[in-house]
Amino acid sequence: MATLLGVAVVFLVIAFLAYVLGAKGIAGFSMGVAKILIIVFLVLFVLSFFFGIVFNI
Repeated sequence: MATLLGVAVVFLVIAFLAYVLGAKGIAGFSMGVAKILIIVFLVLFVLSFFFGIVFNI
């Protein structure tokens, strides 16, 4: 589970646990990192999908 999406899920779980335990600063930071990682994952996924179709790899 060392993929980009897996790391994003780990940060989401950390954010949820930190929020439940009352550490809202850590929860906010973890959620921000998770959002960035998910956006990067989606951009890379779309680019690889597009270039896979265009160049027929």
